[in-house]
Amino acid sequence: MPPIISVANLSKTYASGFKALKNINLDINKGEIFALLGPNGAGKTTLISIICGIANISEGSVSVGGHDIRDDYRAARSLIGLVPQELHTDAFETVWATTSFSRGLFGKPKNPAHIEKVLKDLSLWDKKDSAIRTLSGGMKRRVMIAKALSHEPQILFLDEPTAGVDVELRKGMWEVVRALQASGVTIILTTHYIEEAEEMADRIGVINNGEIILVEEKAKLMQKLGKKRLTVYLQGKIDAVPDALAPYKLEICDGGRALIYDYDTKGERTGITSLLGDLRAAGIRFFDIDTSQSSLEDIFVSLVHAP
Repeated sequence: MPPIISVANLSKTYASGFKALKNINLDINKGEIFALLGPNGAGKTTLISIICGIANISEGSVSVGGHDIRDDYRAARSLIGLVPQELHTDAFETVWATTSFSRGLFGKPKNPAHIEKVLKDLSLWDKKDSAIRTLSGGMKRRVMIAKALSHEPQILFLDEPTAGVDVELRKGMWEVVRALQASGVTIILTTHYIEEAEEMADRIGVINNGEIILVEEKAKLMQKLGKKRLTVYLQGKIDAVPDALAPYKLEICDGGRALIYDYDTKGERTGITSLLGDLRAAGIRFFDIDTSQSSLEDIFVSLVHAP
Protein backbone atom coordinates (compact mmCIF):
# COMPACT_ATOMS: atom_id res chain seq x y z
CA MET A 1 0.00 0.00 0.00
CA PRO A 2 1.48 3.41 -0.97
CA PRO A 3 2.06 5.90 1.85
CA ILE A 4 -0.74 8.37 2.47
CA ILE A 5 1.85 11.16 2.83
CA SER A 6 5.13 11.22 0.91
CA VAL A 7 7.76 13.92 1.43
CA ALA A 8 10.71 13.86 -0.99
CA ASN A 9 13.89 15.95 -0.87
CA LEU A 10 12.04 18.75 0.90
CA SER A 11 13.86 21.91 1.93
CA LYS A 12 12.59 25.24 3.23
CA THR A 13 14.65 28.42 3.16
CA TYR A 14 13.20 31.71 4.37
CA ALA A 15 13.89 35.12 2.82
CA SER A 16 16.36 35.83 5.62
CA GLY A 17 18.47 32.91 4.39
CA PHE A 18 17.58 30.69 7.35
CA LYS A 19 17.21 27.06 6.26
CA ALA A 20 14.45 25.62 8.41
CA LEU A 21 14.28 22.22 6.67
CA LYS A 22 17.11 20.37 4.92
CA ASN A 23 16.41 17.60 2.41
CA ILE A 24 13.58 15.89 4.32
CA ASN A 25 12.48 12.45 3.10
CA LEU A 26 9.56 10.92 4.97
CA ASP A 27 6.71 8.50 4.23
CA ILE A 28 3.71 8.17 6.54
CA ASN A 29 1.54 5.07 6.31
CA LYS A 30 -2.24 5.05 6.18
CA GLY A 31 -3.86 4.40 9.55
CA GLU A 32 -0.78 4.82 11.73
CA ILE A 33 -0.07 7.20 14.59
CA PHE A 34 3.22 8.88 13.76
CA ALA A 35 4.91 10.99 16.43
CA LEU A 36 7.31 13.69 15.31
CA LEU A 37 9.68 14.64 18.11
CA GLY A 38 12.25 17.40 18.29
CA PRO A 39 13.38 20.32 20.45
CA ASN A 40 12.04 23.85 20.00
CA GLY A 41 13.08 25.27 16.64
CA ALA A 42 13.84 21.84 15.17
CA GLY A 43 11.44 22.31 12.24
CA LYS A 44 8.37 20.34 13.38
CA THR A 45 5.80 23.06 12.81
CA THR A 46 7.43 24.18 9.55
CA LEU A 47 7.21 20.65 8.18
CA ILE A 48 3.54 20.34 9.18
CA SER A 49 2.75 23.77 7.72
CA ILE A 50 4.22 22.76 4.36
CA ILE A 51 2.37 19.42 4.22
CA CYS A 52 -0.86 21.25 5.07
CA GLY A 53 -0.24 23.85 2.36
CA ILE A 54 0.18 26.76 4.76
CA ALA A 55 3.88 27.41 3.99
CA ASN A 56 5.55 27.28 0.57
CA ILE A 57 8.09 24.68 -0.52
CA SER A 58 11.58 25.90 -1.46
CA GLU A 59 12.77 22.58 -2.90
CA GLY A 60 11.35 19.07 -3.21
CA SER A 61 7.81 17.75 -3.27
CA VAL A 62 4.96 16.62 -1.02
CA SER A 63 2.03 14.40 -1.97
CA VAL A 64 -1.03 13.68 0.16
CA GLY A 65 -3.25 10.78 -0.82
CA GLY A 66 -1.57 10.79 -4.22
CA HIS A 67 -2.23 14.52 -4.78
CA ASP A 68 0.70 16.93 -5.15
CA ILE A 69 0.32 19.64 -2.51
CA ARG A 70 1.16 22.37 -5.06
CA ASP A 71 -0.38 21.12 -8.30
CA ASP A 72 -3.54 19.70 -6.74
CA TYR A 73 -3.80 21.78 -3.58
CA ARG A 74 -7.56 21.63 -3.04
CA ALA A 75 -7.78 17.83 -3.30
CA ALA A 76 -4.75 17.34 -1.05
CA ARG A 77 -5.92 19.83 1.59
CA SER A 78 -9.42 18.34 1.74
CA LEU A 79 -7.89 15.12 3.11
CA ILE A 80 -6.25 16.94 6.03
CA GLY A 81 -7.52 18.15 9.37
CA LEU A 82 -5.13 20.39 11.32
CA VAL A 83 -5.17 21.21 15.01
CA PRO A 84 -2.56 23.99 15.36
CA GLN A 85 -0.49 24.65 18.44
CA GLU A 86 -2.10 28.04 19.03
CA LEU A 87 -5.81 28.35 19.77
CA HIS A 88 -7.62 30.25 17.00
CA THR A 89 -11.39 30.43 17.49
CA ASP A 90 -14.08 33.10 17.44
CA ALA A 91 -14.60 33.64 21.16
CA PHE A 92 -18.24 34.72 20.76
CA GLU A 93 -19.33 31.86 18.47
CA THR A 94 -20.97 28.75 19.89
CA VAL A 95 -19.29 25.36 19.71
CA TRP A 96 -21.93 24.10 17.25
CA ALA A 97 -21.69 27.13 14.98
CA THR A 98 -17.91 27.23 14.71
CA THR A 99 -17.66 23.48 14.04
CA SER A 100 -20.41 23.60 11.39
CA PHE A 101 -18.79 26.64 9.75
CA SER A 102 -15.44 24.82 9.49
CA ARG A 103 -17.16 22.01 7.57
CA GLY A 104 -18.59 24.54 5.13
CA LEU A 105 -15.14 26.02 4.46
CA PHE A 106 -14.22 22.75 2.74
CA GLY A 107 -17.30 22.85 0.53
CA LYS A 108 -18.93 19.97 2.36
CA PRO A 109 -22.76 19.85 2.52
CA LYS A 110 -24.39 20.30 5.90
CA ASN A 111 -24.39 17.14 7.99
CA PRO A 112 -25.76 17.77 11.48
CA ALA A 113 -25.51 14.07 12.35
CA HIS A 114 -21.73 14.10 11.72
CA ILE A 115 -21.22 17.30 13.74
CA GLU A 116 -23.26 15.78 16.56
CA LYS A 117 -21.14 12.61 16.52
CA VAL A 118 -17.88 14.59 16.58
CA LEU A 119 -19.02 16.73 19.51
CA LYS A 120 -20.23 13.69 21.44
CA ASP A 121 -16.99 11.80 20.78
CA LEU A 122 -15.07 14.77 22.17
CA SER A 123 -17.37 15.17 25.22
CA LEU A 124 -18.51 18.57 23.92
CA TRP A 125 -22.17 17.82 23.26
CA ASP A 126 -23.40 19.43 26.48
CA LYS A 127 -21.41 22.55 25.50
CA LYS A 128 -22.74 22.78 21.92
CA ASP A 129 -24.67 26.00 22.60
CA SER A 130 -21.96 27.57 24.79
CA ALA A 131 -19.86 30.50 23.58
CA ILE A 132 -16.24 29.44 23.16
CA ARG A 133 -15.05 32.25 25.46
CA THR A 134 -16.84 30.54 28.38
CA LEU A 135 -14.93 27.26 28.00
CA SER A 136 -11.85 26.07 29.84
CA GLY A 137 -8.51 25.79 28.03
CA GLY A 138 -8.87 22.02 27.69
CA MET A 139 -12.37 22.34 26.24
CA LYS A 140 -11.17 24.97 23.76
CA ARG A 141 -8.49 22.52 22.64
CA ARG A 142 -11.20 19.93 22.05
CA VAL A 143 -13.17 22.43 19.99
CA MET A 144 -10.09 22.84 17.79
CA ILE A 145 -10.06 19.07 17.23
CA ALA A 146 -13.80 19.13 16.46
CA LYS A 147 -13.25 21.86 13.85
CA ALA A 148 -10.43 19.82 12.29
CA LEU A 149 -12.67 16.73 12.08
CA SER A 150 -15.75 18.55 10.80
CA HIS A 151 -15.05 17.82 7.11
CA GLU A 152 -14.27 14.11 7.71
CA PRO A 153 -10.54 14.18 6.88
CA GLN A 154 -8.48 11.03 6.34
CA ILE A 155 -5.44 12.60 8.03
CA LEU A 156 -5.29 14.55 11.30
CA PHE A 157 -2.32 16.68 12.33
CA LEU A 158 -2.07 17.42 16.04
CA ASP A 159 0.57 20.07 16.74
CA GLU A 160 1.23 19.99 20.50
CA PRO A 161 -2.42 18.96 21.14
CA THR A 162 -2.19 18.71 24.92
CA ALA A 163 -0.12 21.83 25.60
CA GLY A 164 -1.59 23.49 28.68
CA VAL A 165 -4.07 20.64 29.23
CA ASP A 166 -4.28 18.97 32.63
CA VAL A 167 -3.40 15.31 33.07
CA GLU A 168 -7.00 14.06 33.23
CA LEU A 169 -8.02 15.83 30.03
CA ARG A 170 -4.79 14.72 28.36
CA LYS A 171 -5.60 11.07 28.99
CA GLY A 172 -9.12 11.66 27.69
CA MET A 173 -7.70 13.10 24.49
CA TRP A 174 -5.43 10.06 24.09
CA GLU A 175 -8.59 7.94 24.13
CA VAL A 176 -10.09 10.14 21.41
CA VAL A 177 -6.96 9.74 19.30
CA ARG A 178 -7.08 5.94 19.66
CA ALA A 179 -10.72 5.92 18.61
CA LEU A 180 -9.92 8.04 15.56
CA GLN A 181 -7.16 5.65 14.55
CA ALA A 182 -9.54 2.72 14.97
CA SER A 183 -11.92 4.46 12.54
CA GLY A 184 -9.13 4.62 9.92
CA VAL A 185 -7.80 8.15 10.44
CA THR A 186 -4.04 8.63 10.05
CA ILE A 187 -2.65 10.78 12.87
CA ILE A 188 0.55 12.81 12.92
CA LEU A 189 1.42 14.08 16.37
CA THR A 190 4.04 16.55 17.52
CA THR A 191 4.55 16.79 21.24
CA HIS A 192 6.86 17.96 24.00
CA TYR A 193 5.44 15.25 26.27
CA ILE A 194 7.68 12.29 25.50
CA GLU A 195 5.40 9.95 27.44
CA GLU A 196 2.64 10.92 25.01
CA ALA A 197 4.65 9.54 22.08
CA GLU A 198 5.67 6.50 24.13
CA GLU A 199 2.02 5.83 24.96
CA MET A 200 0.44 6.57 21.57
CA ALA A 201 2.76 6.21 18.59
CA ASP A 202 3.25 3.31 16.20
CA ARG A 203 6.33 4.95 14.68
CA ILE A 204 8.53 7.81 15.80
CA GLY A 205 10.51 10.34 13.81
CA VAL A 206 13.10 12.60 15.40
CA ILE A 207 13.90 15.95 13.77
CA ASN A 208 16.73 18.24 14.86
CA ASN A 209 18.17 21.35 13.21
CA GLY A 210 15.82 20.90 10.26
CA GLU A 211 16.91 17.34 9.51
CA ILE A 212 15.22 13.99 10.10
CA ILE A 213 17.79 12.04 12.10
CA LEU A 214 15.76 8.90 12.71
CA VAL A 215 12.48 7.20 11.76
CA GLU A 216 11.71 3.89 13.44
CA GLU A 217 8.91 1.76 14.82
CA LYS A 218 8.61 2.59 18.50
CA ALA A 219 9.19 -0.94 19.76
CA LYS A 220 12.21 -1.44 17.50
CA LEU A 221 13.62 1.95 18.45
CA MET A 222 13.47 1.17 22.15
CA GLN A 223 14.93 -2.27 21.58
CA LYS A 224 17.69 -0.97 19.32
CA LEU A 225 18.73 2.10 21.31
CA GLY A 226 17.43 1.29 24.76
CA LYS A 227 19.75 0.34 27.56
CA LYS A 228 19.03 -1.30 30.86
CA ARG A 229 20.12 0.04 34.20
CA LEU A 230 21.05 -2.09 37.19
CA THR A 231 20.85 -0.46 40.60
CA VAL A 232 22.74 -2.23 43.39
CA TYR A 233 21.63 -1.26 46.90
CA LEU A 234 24.49 -1.46 49.38
CA GLN A 235 24.52 -2.59 53.00
CA GLY A 236 26.90 0.21 53.87
CA LYS A 237 27.94 3.56 52.48
CA ILE A 238 30.89 4.12 50.11
CA ASP A 239 32.58 7.37 49.11
CA ALA A 240 34.40 6.16 46.00
CA VAL A 241 34.31 3.25 43.56
CA PRO A 242 37.36 0.96 44.05
CA ASP A 243 39.85 1.01 41.15
CA ALA A 244 39.23 -2.69 40.52
CA LEU A 245 35.64 -1.83 39.51
CA ALA A 246 36.58 1.00 37.15
CA PRO A 247 35.84 -1.03 33.94
CA TYR A 248 32.16 -1.16 34.90
CA LYS A 249 31.87 2.66 34.90
CA LEU A 250 29.72 2.59 38.01
CA GLU A 251 27.92 5.67 39.28
CA ILE A 252 27.46 6.31 43.00
CA CYS A 253 23.97 7.47 43.99
CA ASP A 254 21.67 7.73 47.00
CA GLY A 255 24.40 9.34 49.09
CA GLY A 256 26.80 6.46 48.55
CA ARG A 257 24.29 3.76 49.42
CA ALA A 258 23.69 2.52 45.86
CA LEU A 259 25.62 1.92 42.63
CA ILE A 260 24.27 2.26 39.09
CA TYR A 261 25.48 0.08 36.23
CA ASP A 262 24.28 0.70 32.64
CA TYR A 263 24.53 -2.16 30.19
CA ASP A 264 23.59 -2.83 26.59
CA THR A 265 20.72 -5.26 26.07
CA LYS A 266 22.15 -6.20 22.65
CA GLY A 267 25.47 -7.38 24.02
CA GLU A 268 26.32 -11.07 24.20
CA ARG A 269 27.09 -10.63 27.87
CA THR A 270 25.59 -8.09 30.23
CA GLY A 271 28.47 -8.24 32.69
CA ILE A 272 26.09 -8.44 35.64
CA THR A 273 27.34 -11.78 36.95
CA SER A 274 30.96 -10.70 36.88
CA LEU A 275 30.06 -7.31 38.41
CA LEU A 276 28.32 -8.90 41.38
CA GLY A 277 31.28 -11.26 41.89
CA ASP A 278 33.76 -8.38 41.71
CA LEU A 279 31.70 -6.36 44.19
CA ARG A 280 31.98 -9.20 46.70
CA ALA A 281 35.70 -9.54 45.99
CA ALA A 282 36.11 -5.82 46.69
CA GLY A 283 34.36 -6.25 50.04
CA ILE A 284 31.23 -4.36 48.99
CA ARG A 285 28.12 -6.01 50.37
CA PHE A 286 24.66 -5.42 48.92
CA PHE A 287 21.14 -6.44 49.96
CA ASP A 288 19.10 -5.85 46.78
CA ILE A 289 19.32 -5.17 43.04
CA ASP A 290 16.84 -3.66 40.61
CA THR A 291 16.75 -3.32 36.81
CA SER A 292 14.94 -0.76 34.66
CA GLN A 293 14.66 -0.12 30.91
CA SER A 294 15.63 3.27 29.50
CA SER A 295 12.62 5.34 28.45
CA LEU A 296 11.87 6.99 25.13
CA GLU A 297 12.83 10.27 26.78
CA ASP A 298 16.32 8.94 27.53
CA ILE A 299 16.68 7.84 23.90
CA PHE A 300 15.41 11.17 22.56
CA VAL A 301 17.82 13.18 24.69
CA SER A 302 20.75 11.01 23.61
CA LEU A 303 19.82 11.45 19.93
CA VAL A 304 19.40 15.24 19.87
CA HIS A 305 22.47 15.85 22.01
CA ALA A 306 24.71 13.39 20.16
CA PRO A 307 27.97 15.02 18.99
